Amino acid sequence: MNEKIESIILIYLALANLCGFVIMGADKKRARQGRYRVPEKVLFLVALLGGCFGTTLGMNYFRHKTKHWYFFVGMPLISIVWGYCLFRYFLV
Repeated sequence: MNEKIESIILIYLALANLCGFVIMGADKKRARQGRYRVPEKVLFLVALLGGCFGTTLGMNYFRHKTKHWYFFVGMPLISIVWGYCLFRYFLV
């Protein structure tokens, strides 16, 4: 593999996951304050675009959206799919 492409992919994924974690925390803070919330479709979009690990970690760390079955099941499922894709790309 081209090392430059791999580095770009890893930097992108690190930023996407940081973004997912921060967005989940910001939405929890807004929920407590009764302010405008981040739409659920945005949270899923961030996860689908590569921020699934950060979003899942943020969901559990902030205890946010953990009672919604589609988050409880969906975020880890997206993480499994991304993990498989990364495994196939980098290790196989």
